[in-house]
This record gives sequence, structure tokens and C-alpha cells, in this order.
Amino acid sequence: MARYADAATFEKLHTLVKLAPLVEAQYVPQIFWDSLPPDEMEAWLRARVPAAMNPQIAKGMEGVRFGGCLPGGADTPYLTSWTHPPERQQERREMGKRVAAATAAAMMIVGLPAMPVVGLAAGRNIPGRALDSSAPATTLAALAAARPVVAKHAMVVSAQHLATLVGVKILKQGGNAVDAAVAVGYALAVVHPCCGNIGGGGFMLIHLANGKNAFLDFREKAPLAATPTLFQDAKGNVIAGLSTKTYLGVGVPGTVMGLDAALKRYGTLPLSKVIAPAIELAREGYVLEPGDVRILGARAQEFAQHQNVAAIFLNHGRPYVAGERLRQPQLASTLERIANGGTGAFYHGAIARAVVAASKAHGGILSLKDFADYSVAWDRPVICRYHGYTIVSDPPPSSGGTSICEILQILTPYPLSKWGYGSVDALHYLIEAERRTFADRNSDLGDPAFVRDPVAHLISAQHAAALRASIRPDEATPSSQVKGKVSPIEGTDTTSYSVADARGNAVAVTYTINYLFGNGSIAGDTGFFLNDEMDDFTSKPGVPNGFGLVQGTANQIEPGKRPLSSMSPTIVLRGGQLYLVTGSPGGSTIISTTLESILNVADFRMNVQQAVNAPRVHEQWWPDEVFVEPNLMTPAVQQRLEGMGYRFKLVKSWGADEAILVDPKTHLLEGANDRRRPAGLAAGY
Repeated sequence: MARYADAATFEKLHTLVKLAPLVEAQYVPQIFWDSLPPDEMEAWLRARVPAAMNPQIAKGMEGVRFGGCLPGGADTPYLTSWTHPPERQQERREMGKRVAAATAAAMMIVGLPAMPVVGLAAGRNIPGRALDSSAPATTLAALAAARPVVAKHAMVVSAQHLATLVGVKILKQGGNAVDAAVAVGYALAVVHPCCGNIGGGGFMLIHLANGKNAFLDFREKAPLAATPTLFQDAKGNVIAGLSTKTYLGVGVPGTVMGLDAALKRYGTLPLSKVIAPAIELAREGYVLEPGDVRILGARAQEFAQHQNVAAIFLNHGRPYVAGERLRQPQLASTLERIANGGTGAFYHGAIARAVVAASKAHGGILSLKDFADYSVAWDRPVICRYHGYTIVSDPPPSSGGTSICEILQILTPYPLSKWGYGSVDALHYLIEAERRTFADRNSDLGDPAFVRDPVAHLISAQHAAALRASIRPDEATPSSQVKGKVSPIEGTDTTSYSVADARGNAVAVTYTINYLFGNGSIAGDTGFFLNDEMDDFTSKPGVPNGFGLVQGTANQIEPGKRPLSSMSPTIVLRGGQLYLVTGSPGGSTIISTTLESILNVADFRMNVQQAVNAPRVHEQWWPDEVFVEPNLMTPAVQQRLEGMGYRFKLVKSWGADEAILVDPKTHLLEGANDRRRPAGLAAGY
């Protein structure tokens, strides 16, 4: 089913299609729809539907923009599902198989083995429930044809189309970017329950039209009864699964207080208004699309182990299928309590009591005092400059902004634009910059309330120059030769969204419950999943790990402490004006994904849709191998890099960057939903 800015737009387009029989698939070559940009598609329709036939519809088409993805993951605009009948969809799938086979054959011709496509977990022992790497690979042809959604006034981009539409509705009703961001946050808790949440926490980055930037930390906190050895046995060995499958892994949630704090300081609408769409979606339900069902299915077997979870997220004991309606009446009731009682209802009332009771019943350590003492923190963002752009990102307890700025400082002298995307030199220096930055990231960063973070040093020109001097121009540096420490594995199923309003305000939010659906538990009849964010702490500091390396104490478990994160909501300014809003889920890959969306626009001159769709590369110092998505490198480039000592692991996909770019010439807003989240949407007005 195609997705549009609203139901009325869908009806207008559907009527236009009926008035233009040539649009039907049997009369139009498939390649036509696969390559036509949205504006040209609109022009093509207009030329074949005389305005005199229906003046109201012709008038209603003003300002309409298209967006979405074809079934099967192609990155192109489309109209209705019947423009691509089943037999054509099958042809597309077969074509994809032939392309993959041809790619493998080409690699063999030049003497390279075709790399097996693996999940990001391979080689890192990440459980499947920690990530979603199931999105299909893109092709260079699809990448070349990718176009963003364009709007004149405002834009919202998120990983779930209904949440995006909620944000657009709030903006049209006079709300600002913060109002819309809060509304989208609550809506995602309903329609994207794997990752959107009220049972977790995250970061919000705000850029105001007056030039002010603000960072809000609503990351989860460790319970007051937590200790550095919480996940160890009597002999000091880490107990597998204790931090991810039990109530010991649940941190004190921060999302509700975070959204409320942002709304009170910078919003213009009351909580009751911005939370109302989420309540309606939970109460009335929503129709599931293939992208929704794919994620729900990832933990369907585990849902069955908890009666209260199965009652909501299984359909009479079986997984949901696309086209069915998912209702969440218990979550609706919880959201209504929050709407009526604000943060007090969550942190001091029945909701907190239910979570604490469930925690105690299942061996957890959460207390009512943990909820009562929870607080959010406002801070100054990390700011750096790169090739004429100002990067505004998040400070600790996120490592994201610091790491992005450190990588950019290392790369500053190199002519990436001249070398080109996917070239040997561009990849070589990007990989080496990431390798050194991740070694730094894992050593000293942590919750600033507990440790002194050397941010200024890490993003300084002097430190970048020292690291740059250690990069050999024609040889990969073994990670064993780069000093650093191993960080704990983060779940990769966070979610990120971006909002820009007509007044010049912008918001980037990344929030999470860590693994897909957190620890998989719902407390009583609260209706929302609980996080397993305690897993982001270092479970056993000061002791050599399996790689023979010692983890630091900066991120060890301590009462009331926030775990280190890689979440990287980022805003880029150009000439002091809003230019790019970006961010992604993906655990440690968040840093490289967000960074590369910036490089793709700033250095490689991609449009913003291409920038988020493009194949990615990720190097995190350890394990000593480079993760790449299909079609990033030509066989010749891969061969040269392997000759320099690089070892590559081909990963099907990771991350889901949801970005907005402001065209500095036209001032139009360009929105891009990552192709890796087919249920997502960029929409504006």
C-alpha cells in the first residue's frame, strides 16, 4: 500500500489515476515508474488529466509531493500497489537475483571471492534480538534515481509513517518543531514499539530559529541498588543474559520526563494535545504494513513466553500479518494517565508502582525511590567545524557527538570530494579515522556526573593531527597497534527522527529501549516494553576480556549513573543557518551512519535521499575487520584495499537515518526516509 501525507491526498491521487488510464501498469513500462522523480511524476499526471475534468482535484494537487518505497525495497516513488501487479513484483525479485549473481561472477573474474552477506552480529556474538539487519541491499541504479520528498514550510521524517503524519498534523495545527517532536515520540511508542518507547530513554537536540542550540539528556539511570558487579557471579564471571533478559537489566526510564521537559521549556501546545494522536492510535489500532510485521516477527516466539505480551503482540497466539489491525488498549490507558497527570502519573503513581512490583516479582532491583529521584539534564551540545559546516551534536553520556567531531577533525585535510565516494583513498582514510576514534571512544567517556570526559582534547586539532600522523598512506593499521579499550555491545534497535518547522526551529531525537522490544517484558497491564539499557554499562571493568584487553571504569555500573551511548542526533549549520538534521539507530554503527550522511552531502554532493540510502562502511577498532554494505565498493576497489591489509565483512544492512536538508538556494525542505525502514515516511507541507 502506498503512503501519502494524508488520506485526502491519497484520494486525490487515486482519482487522478482513474482519470488517466495510461497510468495503469500494462500501458506504462516498469522502468518509467522506477526512474521518474516525484516532481516529474506529478507533471506527467497533470499533463494527462485536464484541469477542466475536475477543478477541485486539480486545485487540491497544489503542493502534493510523493514519497515511499516500492514493495521489495527499491528506492523509488510510487502511486498505488496496483501500478505494480504481482507478476511485475516477481520480475523485480528475479532481476535482483540476477544482479546479485552477476556481481558475484564479476568478483570472481577479477580474482575476488564473493563476500558472504552476514548479519551485523556475525563475529561479535550479538543476539538476533539486538538488531534488525533484514533490509535489502540497494543498487547503484536505484541510488542514482533516489529523490527526497520536498515541502515548502515544514518536514517530519520518522521510521513509521503514521508517526510522521502525527508530527505533520501538529505542525499544521500551529505547533512548533518541539511540539511535533514530542507528539512523534509518543506516537512511535505505539506504532513502532520495538524501538519507540516510554519505557526507555534517549537524547534530544534542539536548534532554535534565534540560533540557540540545546541538548536534553533523558537517558535511563541505573537503580540505586545497582553495583559494579551486578551481572557477575560469586567468582567474578559475567552471567550471560542477566543484563538483557531479566529485570536486573532494566534502567529507570527517562522518556516521559524528557518529552515533558522539552515541551515545557520550548513547546507551545499542552501535553494533552500532542499526546492525543498516540492515545487514539493505541485505542483504535492501526493497520500493519510489511515493514511493521517484519520487526514484530523478530521476537514473536519470545512474546509467547509472557501472557500479557502475547495478548497484545500476537494475534490469538500467532504472529500478525500485514493488513491486520494492532490495538493496544492497555497502552492507551497508560498514555491517558500521563496526559491527565503528567510526569507525576508516571514517576509517582500507579505506573511506577506496577513496574516496581513486576521488578520485585522477577528478581529485579527497581524501587519507587528510583522513579521518584529520576531527573533529566540540559547541557550544551558538542560543536565542531568541518569544511565550512558547523556540526552540532550530543555530548556525554553519548559518545556520538564527540566521536563524529573527532573523525571529522582527522579527515579535514583530505580531499574526499576529489577522491569520490567509494574510492580507495576515501575509504582508506575514513576507515583509519574511525578505527582511531573508536579506540578513544572506548577508553575515557562516560556519564559526566561521574567522570571527567576529555571532550575538548578528543576533538582538538592537535589530537587529530597526532592521530593523522599515524595513518600510513598505503597500508591498513592493525587494530592491535592502536591503543584503546573494548566497549560493551550495544543493542542496535534504537529509533531516530527529525523535525523542522516553518519558523526555522529543528529537532533531532534518538531514543531507545536497547534491544528490539527491550528486555521483552511488559509490567502488568501498563502496555509498554521495558528497556534493557543496563547492558550498555561495562559489566566487568578492570579485567582482561576475551581479546586480552582491559575495559576501563569510566562506564562501570554505579547507582544513579547513566550508561554510555552511541546515539548521535545531529544538526548541521551552513553559514549559521539550518542545513541538515540527521540521526540513526544502530548501536555503535550510529556514529558511522550519522557521520557518513554528513559526508555524503558535504563532500560527495549527494542529495539527502541518496545520502541516507547509500551503502555504508563501519570500523570500530575491534574486531579488526571492516563492515560494509553491498555495492559500496567495486571489485577493483575491494581488491586494492585488501591488498593494503583490510579484511571486509559484508553486512546486508544496518541503521535507518531519518534526515531533513534545507536547500540553501530555494529554502525548500527536503526529507529522506531511509530505505532500510520501508514503513517509515518523510512528509511535510
